[in-house]
Amino acid sequence: MNSHPYLDATRQWVERVVIDLNLCPFAKRELVKDRIRFAVTEADSEDALVWALQEELQRLDRQPEIETTLLIHPRVLTDFQDYIDFLAVAEGLLTHQGYEGIYQIASFHPHYQFEGTAGADAENYTNRSPYPVLHLLREASLSRAIDQYPDVDAIPQRNIQVVDRLGAQHMKALLRTCCEG
Repeated sequence: MNSHPYLDATRQWVERVVIDLNLCPFAKRELVKDRIRFAVTEADSEDALVWALQEELQRLDRQPEIETTLLIHPRVLTDFQDYIDFLAVAEGLLTHQGYEGIYQIASFHPHYQFEGTAGADAENYTNRSPYPVLHLLREASLSRAIDQYPDVDAIPQRNIQVVDRLGAQHMKALLRTCCEG
């Protein structure tokens, strides 16, 4: 993989936060097997991001060896509310292109905030990434992984407990170290 600051920081986040804290019990296997595609788009508008998203979905169609794609878009949707609003557009693209039920999109953003939480609450760090990311997942693979995992419904609450125990300041510092190398 070519070195690129956005790619490097996002990969560090996957390793140090997502995997080391076990926020996603399925991620380590795919990283070790080199089946996660880290892609940076230079899109600087929502329209350009739609095109980049469509290209990544088509790439997943053509390359079944890629299990999942993290589409990093540091130049667009840096405002969290704009990002949340865009998710409806992204879901619409899935439907319009016939990808509903084939792929799904998970959302990660540096300013992620769950409804009903304060911005400073530690639990928001379960979905905070160094840069805005659209995570494209294959639904069939996700379903197989979920079927083999005991008590998958407990994962979100366990993740909240993990980051709450570490605290918001620790999580903020951990996320910052991902950008420092």
